[in-house]
Amino acid sequence: MRKNASITLLSVGHACVDVYQGAVASLVPFFVAERAYGYAVASGIVLAASLLSSVAQPLFGALTDRRPMPWLLPVGTLLSGAGIALSGLSGSYGITLLFVAVSGVGVAAYHPESARVARLAGRGSHIAMSWFSLGGNVGFALAPPLVAAVMAGGGLRLTPLLVLPALAGTALCLPVLRALGRRPDAEAGAVVPARTDDRASFVRLSLAVVCRSVVFVGLSTFISLYARQRTGGSAVAGTVALFVLYLGGAVGSVLGGALAQRWGRVVVSRWSYLVSVAAVAGVVFVPGPALYVCVALTSAGLYVPFSLQVTLGQDYLPSRVGTAGGITLGLAVSVGGLVSPLLGHVADATSLRTALAPLILMPVLSWLLFRTLPEPATDGAVAAIRTGPTADARSRSVGP
Repeated sequence: MRKNASITLLSVGHACVDVYQGAVASLVPFFVAERAYGYAVASGIVLAASLLSSVAQPLFGALTDRRPMPWLLPVGTLLSGAGIALSGLSGSYGITLLFVAVSGVGVAAYHPESARVARLAGRGSHIAMSWFSLGGNVGFALAPPLVAAVMAGGGLRLTPLLVLPALAGTALCLPVLRALGRRPDAEAGAVVPARTDDRASFVRLSLAVVCRSVVFVGLSTFISLYARQRTGGSAVAGTVALFVLYLGGAVGSVLGGALAQRWGRVVVSRWSYLVSVAAVAGVVFVPGPALYVCVALTSAGLYVPFSLQVTLGQDYLPSRVGTAGGITLGLAVSVGGLVSPLLGHVADATSLRTALAPLILMPVLSWLLFRTLPEPATDGAVAAIRTGPTADARSRSVGP
């Protein structure tokens, strides 16, 4: 299978998984409406999806560093869809949290191995990884209209219909895995002397990823409700705001890969976080329809570094590609959910605007952390990417 075809299928499959991460936040207004949940209780649903995912993704990454597990792509996809599909069927808050947590585990299982497979299929290209990341962003963007369309037909009892993207994503990843399984080791990756791990830089990068996740997940959890307040609109106004937040990420991911080819990943990420500071401030303080412009700029600014952080993590930690992918790709869109209940408590006690205001500081912290990061050497070498469990095929990052 040609590289472009493999990346396209993986990108669409990525969209089918990440639609469920977007679906969690998209379902929050419906849980509030149908079950009269407060902000803090509703944000607990986001926490349930994020908590296990945040803990499990590095574990899955460590496992895939020891041995390739391509079967995690279809299994993770199915779990992520099944959990969300079942989340609306029970009126019990505990059971709802359980099913959402199952979805989070599916997402955790998918991301580390999918990052390795995408880097292998794309032969180390920044552009290929940005297209793979684009798929996840498109999945996020499609979640609000998809959830709204399903809920309009009968509310939370129709959540089983949301399993359909998971079935499609499972079917799409199978031909790619079969093709990569048939690729000769020499074609899959050329072995060169491995770079040593730069753990200090990886830790600083991971902290920047966490700060980015806090602001993005915090906004995605409450932007729908906040937009309705700030614009005086209906549920449609909130759905549009969430859609814009996710759609802007699709533009940002592709733009990031192109810009990095010219100016480097670290420099581009620094500038994008500076743009994000002003954009998040606009989301919090700008009233009326201009809010949507600020939401779009925020999304683009936060997503320009998204795929760049994935390849940076793999280059800082070349001996642990799965772990690096699990943290930089997976945790980037899950760990922020751990802060959502705190934002919900503040919103219940004060207002949503007060709760969201501290998020302006998060891209500032990411920018400061990126100021300390070096750009890994780009000598054109391609490090070995493990295609089997043997010692001679240890998993390595691909140096673009």
